Amino acid sequence: MRDPRFDILFQPIQIGPVVARNRFYQTPHCNGMGNLRPQAHAAMRGIKAEGGWAVVNTEHCSVHPSGDLMPEVLQMLWDDGDIPPLALMVEAVHEHGSLAGVQLAYPAYYNANRMTRDVPLGPMDRPVSGHHPVQVRAMDKSDIKALLGWWKAAARRARKAGFDILNVDGNFSTIAFQFISPRNQRTDEYGGSLQNRVRLLKELIEVTREGGGDACAVSVRLIIDELFGPEGLRVAEEGIEAISLLAELPDLWDLVVGTWADDSPTSRFASENDHEPFMTGIKGVTTKPVVGVGRFTSPDTMASLIRRGVLDMIGAARPSIADPFLPKKIEEGRYEDIRECIGCNICVSSHFAMTNLRCTQNPTMGEEWRRGWHPERISTKSSDATVLVVGGGPAGLECARALGQRGYQVTLAEQQSRLGGRVTLEGELPGLREWLRVRDWRVTQLDKLRNVGVYLESDLGLAEILEFDADEVVLATGSQWRADGVGRAAFKPLALSADVPVFTPDDIMGGNIPSGRIIVYDDDHYYMGAVLAEKLALAGNEVTLVTPAADVSSFTINTLENIRTARRLHERGVGMVTHTALTGTHEGQAFFVDARTGTKGHRQTDALVLVTARLPRNELFAALTSRLEEGQAGRLRRVSRIGDCEAPAAIYAAVYSGHRFAQEFESSGPTLRRERINLAA
Repeated sequence: MRDPRFDILFQPIQIGPVVARNRFYQTPHCNGMGNLRPQAHAAMRGIKAEGGWAVVNTEHCSVHPSGDLMPEVLQMLWDDGDIPPLALMVEAVHEHGSLAGVQLAYPAYYNANRMTRDVPLGPMDRPVSGHHPVQVRAMDKSDIKALLGWWKAAARRARKAGFDILNVDGNFSTIAFQFISPRNQRTDEYGGSLQNRVRLLKELIEVTREGGGDACAVSVRLIIDELFGPEGLRVAEEGIEAISLLAELPDLWDLVVGTWADDSPTSRFASENDHEPFMTGIKGVTTKPVVGVGRFTSPDTMASLIRRGVLDMIGAARPSIADPFLPKKIEEGRYEDIRECIGCNICVSSHFAMTNLRCTQNPTMGEEWRRGWHPERISTKSSDATVLVVGGGPAGLECARALGQRGYQVTLAEQQSRLGGRVTLEGELPGLREWLRVRDWRVTQLDKLRNVGVYLESDLGLAEILEFDADEVVLATGSQWRADGVGRAAFKPLALSADVPVFTPDDIMGGNIPSGRIIVYDDDHYYMGAVLAEKLALAGNEVTLVTPAADVSSFTINTLENIRTARRLHERGVGMVTHTALTGTHEGQAFFVDARTGTKGHRQTDALVLVTARLPRNELFAALTSRLEEGQAGRLRRVSRIGDCEAPAAIYAAVYSGHRFAQEFESSGPTLRRERINLAA
């Protein structure tokens, strides 16, 4: 039974002409499927509705070809041909009694219109963001009139597609906000005073209302603080005032803080509900429902925000990805079953990769249509086969859990005295504590499965595995960091002298920590090099992070934390050197070469930490495979490897690998449906 404290989360709420059945609002979020993979997109949004989200929105939906964001995979309503793909999503959402919302948008300064080659439009003449040699043309009155016409037409198409809520996007990169920003230097009635600068948003709300008709609600997604200092919009000055000027025009306010990186910070840099200080006072200037986000996973936090009048609805993108059934689990009192978002932003990286959404906690995300996976349901077993899973890291835990959910008799053997593998070790590094949720959720679920036995401190070798006499053995024995410098920049071991001690991440996570002047050489380019440098600096060492990449932790550009990473390292006193590849060490010095020019250099150091590449621990796999081939494996019919044991990668890949094995075990073979272009007229 649900705790009565959370009843407030399930009260219906009026949004203009429509009613949301509860207070859970899936805010617009990118997903890498969009208009290129509409069936996958529809299935993913439909799962959210099934899981209890009362409102399910699309991502950015462009209203005109001059607002082209290709190669990013998003949505569009340029003409009537764009209606059917979006109608698929609406049908999937309506099937479960939820409201479908579309995020109508027109980018400004962010789009170079690389596909359509239309001239980008915006408030002022200025270059587009990024490194494209293209400039935006300042809109004149005829351009603004045209924009309003395009927007109204898109609203009509959205109504034809069946949407219930039409969202006017005032996010950082969109036209409405770029007019509102104090950096808008126009001198006509669309610039200058705040009342002038909100004029375009007011007109967009009005034409959206006209195009959508009486049956559609109109919402506004708006930044209330740019986090840009004196040159930007600030909530205490013009943010709340902007809302007060348009207070009752929309049917709902969906509020955002800063850029995407600010609005979706990782757990390394922000905790749950970090946006509440910006939301306080908004309800004092509007009677319309207010939505905000904050990577909400705690029912107590959600209920408190509504009870205290800070928000009317709980907005979420990442928590709805980690657990599409979060609302239903709260409703049914199954709080321990919630897959809590870990705030790693690997979901965001899939947008930049322009491919199906993925999630560390939820391996079914993005696979709902193309593989037929469901986050809560899985096919039952097809035999009485017994499975031994060796290794209790992220891959092994997920594999054992999902096989157990299917009904198989599973034994999970872990060498250490605690489960979690690399997740447990990495969770102790600076800023990664919430990543332990990957382990904890799976351990909780395993505890409920009587057909899964878990054995700690079980160091199984070849003889013990064969003696166990399982039908199938799955090896999830992980990997180890290399100590020879081989990585992306070096294809063979480096010349490393004994007088400069070499450490790996395994050493440091195991408590073997160097001291003095330390060089952390990062050829991995994700988070590990930076968090180790931070840990070593906090211990009082003089640390320099060196990387052959063009930026520190360069992959974290895709997880929206690159700038925060650099700032954190600077705050800790860590030196940062880019474009520099390690070539070797000798007599207390590390030798380098500039990755661009070939210029050689060296640095004094007392220790070298190599964060380059990993080697899979696959010795057992080789030994068992040999016994199988020789016919000396007894009852064992197959041995498989998953996760880092097969191919070292990020934690999300390990979880996915374990889940995929369990899904495909004793099936007719892997399935991967693709969406093909229809060449019919």
